[in-house]
Amino acid sequence: MMIQNNVKSEYFNWMILIGILLLFLEVLFFNGGLIITFILSIGSIYLGRKWKPRFSGKVFFWIGWIWFIITILNMMTFRYFLCVVLLYFIIQFFQTQQRPKKIKPVIFEKSSEPSTELLKERKKLFNNRFFSSQETPEYVYEWNDVNIQVGIGNTVIDLSETVLPKGESVISIRSIVGNVTILVPYEIEVHINHSIIAGSMVIFQEEEQRVVNENLIYETENYHSSEQKVKLFTSLITGRLEVKRI
Repeated sequence: MMIQNNVKSEYFNWMILIGILLLFLEVLFFNGGLIITFILSIGSIYLGRKWKPRFSGKVFFWIGWIWFIITILNMMTFRYFLCVVLLYFIIQFFQTQQRPKKIKPVIFEKSSEPSTELLKERKKLFNNRFFSSQETPEYVYEWNDVNIQVGIGNTVIDLSETVLPKGESVISIRSIVGNVTILVPYEIEVHINHSIIAGSMVIFQEEEQRVVNENLIYETENYHSSEQKVKLFTSLITGRLEVKRI
């Protein structure tokens, strides 16, 4: 893991170095007017802030910012970094699809010494991860409510391998790109609050292949009277939600 992190760090350093070199070449040889453009746009922003209570100040301020942003977007260096970031995201996404990471809780033995601590941290099933797929372990595990944020990757939660406490258990997942799969035993009632920009979903017998900018709420028939139930909150930019009986 240390070697892998060092390799990633070296690639990152080389990309930054190439970007700086490209910036100097662009300013000195290809687009010498960039310096003047930056000076004028920053000057407009400065004057706008200085005169901001007046209408002319607001005009200078926003013209300066629009000019500055357009200049950045037209730079070769910006396009280079944009391509590098997109390529990196794509590579990481395919890696997480091929090698999903399993999260296994570690159980520590209780100490015989009396404890004076008032609070203790319970072991989490999942962690916030920007690039990683996660799933519950394949053996029986202790249940803890889930509240995570995922950048790019898949999340699988199998509720058949745990014993849910009486009352309402909560699963909250916010994801940018990836699929969320929840496997629910037949005796567990479910409330689902799903928000998505673009994607698809399968919730028991309900299936939608194209869901765009929707907030959907589903609830099983005996949810309010059940002793064991799960409330599921999911927010996806793009991806697929699957809630299945097992």
